[in-house]
Amino acid sequence: MSAESALPLAFESVSFVADGVARLDDVSFEVGRTPLAVVLGPNGAGKSLLLRLATGLLAPSRGRVRWLGPAAARGAERSAVVLQRPVLLRRSVRANLDYAMRLRGVPRGERTARGDRALETAHLAGFAPRAARRLSVGEQQRVALARAWCVGAEVLFLDEPAAALDPGATGALESAIRAMRDAGTRIVMATHDLGQARRMADEVLFLHRGRLLEQTPAAEFFREPRSVEARKFLQGEILA
Repeated sequence: MSAESALPLAFESVSFVADGVARLDDVSFEVGRTPLAVVLGPNGAGKSLLLRLATGLLAPSRGRVRWLGPAAARGAERSAVVLQRPVLLRRSVRANLDYAMRLRGVPRGERTARGDRALETAHLAGFAPRAARRLSVGEQQRVALARAWCVGAEVLFLDEPAAALDPGATGALESAIRAMRDAGTRIVMATHDLGQARRMADEVLFLHRGRLLEQTPAAEFFREPRSVEARKFLQGEILA
């Protein structure tokens, strides 16, 4: 990590309790040392909750989430999140990106170039003047991705970004995510889609019932998972 990096991000014995139930239970790990980490697990495992804690949208009931890099104090402004159903402004695609950059303090003179690069990377070149909310679901998701990336985020947290997309739109989204990863942005992506995890992950964090059972290099995880639950999940069994 560079001297300007806020990464890695550490979960230290983090639990989250709601209605008397531990939705996350004593979870500890670090992310940001590999280019693309996939948070994998069945529905209800706690994946989305983990991302909300990582981005500060929620606070843990116990434990702490903190940035460990030299620029740790700027961690919150060095990250951005794309939710499964992002909210776009009733404005043009360009205006959506400009609004995000203005909020993050990007100088006016840099916004056009940054926006153009983000739209090209997200396979949306030429979309700048179009109404964001009139685009297809897949295009809107890529607008949300471009909006998160153009602010100069060091790490992007993506919560099931392709959950509602058809195969073509999923392929375009994954291509954009890879391009952003290749440009140096760290990606942490939650998914329950095994195929997507196999295609995208450098490392896998496997969650089940709020517990982190594995943090393993992707090739090793898919070849020989360490936990019984992960083996069953990879075999397509329904986990109790």
